[in-house]
Amino acid sequence: MLRQQDVGHRIVVRRIVGIREGRPLFSDALGELVELSETHLTLATAQGPLRVPMAQVHRAKRVPPTRRPTAAAVVALERAADEAWPAPTRGRLGDWLLRSAEGWTGRANSALPIGDPDRPLPAAVDAVERWYADRGQPAMINTPLPLAAPVGAELDERGWGSRPPTLVQIAPLPLAMPTPGPTPPTGGTPLPGAAGAHRAVIEVATAPSDEWLAVAAGRKGGLPDAARHVLTAVDQVCFAHAYVDGTLVAIGRGTVTGQGRWLGLSLIEVLPPLRRQGLARRVIDTLAEWGASAGATHAFLQVEQHNAAAVALYRTLGFTTHHTYLTRVAPH
Repeated sequence: MLRQQDVGHRIVVRRIVGIREGRPLFSDALGELVELSETHLTLATAQGPLRVPMAQVHRAKRVPPTRRPTAAAVVALERAADEAWPAPTRGRLGDWLLRSAEGWTGRANSALPIGDPDRPLPAAVDAVERWYADRGQPAMINTPLPLAAPVGAELDERGWGSRPPTLVQIAPLPLAMPTPGPTPPTGGTPLPGAAGAHRAVIEVATAPSDEWLAVAAGRKGGLPDAARHVLTAVDQVCFAHAYVDGTLVAIGRGTVTGQGRWLGLSLIEVLPPLRRQGLARRVIDTLAEWGASAGATHAFLQVEQHNAAAVALYRTLGFTTHHTYLTRVAPH
């Protein structure tokens, strides 16, 4: 049967659709798993969303994607993502990237093993371990799959651990969005829920406000100096601020990298009291409009595979999984 780590992947489900002469009738459905709970699962199929009660599921399993991205496509997207989340301390090991940011986020504190490290694989991993040891940090390596599968096999032999899988998802611009309602006279955006009592005004800026940084710090467990570099040291960067009654209630960050092709979305965060009212969608829409105006043709984001709610939201916006990666951590 399926597990939470299958969310965001292509699956096939055989479900019971009736009984004839005492025997069950089955029907198969193929699509991307966007939600999995104890009571039901939801598939995004070519015909639209399909919600299947677990009591009707006879069998279900993950299946390979229809087309896997080329190695060149994975490398290009990973490099665009690195540009969008730039670690202040960097090194190189042949084509491999070495990154450090005072321990703030796995992406900015891990090696990216794409290309040729200019030495045998075991020696390359040894060099990664030494580079991070010299900085007093645990060695971590992000392994895009299946591109970096040989690296993963070497790390398995060394007993390296693994963080939860992350989905790298993409969508063309403009994003798929629901039909907007009428714009209120104040310029805010009406939100569903509570009979539209809350109104959000979304502003964009080239730098984050102190309030924006406080929300980001709450999500990421603090903001060292290196974090401010990661957030702002991009040529084309945008910070979305969503206000309700003058109070900041949601944030988001957008970047344009990869020779101007890719809008990167990150730190989409809504304060708990106003979640599930459409604010995240509105913030993403604002950033997508900004990215398109800057010339980006596609958007990407990175989301942990087990975050079913976020994966489901991104699916409604047209995002599909391009590839996955694992953050591998050296044993103590």
